[in-house]
Amino acid sequence: MAKHLNIMGTRGVPANHGGYETFAAHLAPYLLKQGWSVTVYCQADDGVDGLIDDWNGVERIHFVPRSQGALGTMQFDARTVRHVLKRPGIDLVLGYNTACFNILQRLRGRKVAMNMDGIEWQRAKWSYPAKAWFFLNELVGTNLANVPIADHPEIARHLQSRSLRSIVTIPYGADAVEDAPVAPLAQFGLEPDRYLIVIGRPVPENSILEVITAFSRRPRGMKLLVLGKFGDDPYQQACRAAASNEVIFPGAIFNAAVVQPLRFHARAYVHGHTVGGTNPSLCEALGAGNAVIAHDNRFNRWVAGSDQLYFADVMSCEAVIEQALHNDARLAVARAGARARHAEAFTWDRILSDYETLLEGML
Repeated sequence: MAKHLNIMGTRGVPANHGGYETFAAHLAPYLLKQGWSVTVYCQADDGVDGLIDDWNGVERIHFVPRSQGALGTMQFDARTVRHVLKRPGIDLVLGYNTACFNILQRLRGRKVAMNMDGIEWQRAKWSYPAKAWFFLNELVGTNLANVPIADHPEIARHLQSRSLRSIVTIPYGADAVEDAPVAPLAQFGLEPDRYLIVIGRPVPENSILEVITAFSRRPRGMKLLVLGKFGDDPYQQACRAAASNEVIFPGAIFNAAVVQPLRFHARAYVHGHTVGGTNPSLCEALGAGNAVIAHDNRFNRWVAGSDQLYFADVMSCEAVIEQALHNDARLAVARAGARARHAEAFTWDRILSDYETLLEGML
């Protein structure tokens, strides 16, 4: 079989949206250097439907779904499946949310690797019908794919309990950031080492309300920067209502040239995620040498390691915020531990090499 990979399930490259796009933007050029050819399917909001172009030697195929939101994503996934049936190579599907569609690939004898992401059906934001859909697709994906991939040992353990196949564990990666410009901080009224940063969707399972409440209980003399898209959702309104005047809501920012300096110069990164595996933002915080304040659960403990600060509720969150703001010695331990943990497990060289080994074994 020719060394060709089709990457499916992302918004496309270059990365302008999230973790899967960033991963694809690293994996595709890496494989090119190893002698592979790579196609990435791209979901476009407008433009020429079916357009094929080139991005740094990577073939991109663009489809424009007729609808927006989740329905549009499903339309996009269905079209990529139909299209890839005529293509050479191995298929890497990022996410299992429409794994039922990928049955067609297996019926045609195609080899499919599938990154199973987190436990999507456990997220509080979904309705019961949506949870049922995700639960079904998790079962299908983990048994359908030739190689199901987990990005965290706890996700692998969860999947293995319902899969007839062996689960491969490969975590997410992040760049090591040794320096970043200070200038992007000015537009938010921030100074280096004088603020905490939160990056994540404002949904209950990410503990945004608990973090804001804990921080806002008293004047801090520092800022809390909360990156995320806040609208009229009741939970998001509650987050705003709980915030003191030291909390800043700049919206969702995807420009790495802005986000990276904001993360790098923060006194600590706050990670309230309770559901999921190796979260990209947490990996990126480790790569930036951030001290981490994280929700205390099996996912975050494995990723961030024992040197970080953990909380279980508002009271314990306030306690560790106090430590982060005022205990420089404790902060130094956390920052050194972050860099050590990143170098140990989450460098791109290691992650991409593991993926290449897996794909080579599927040829």
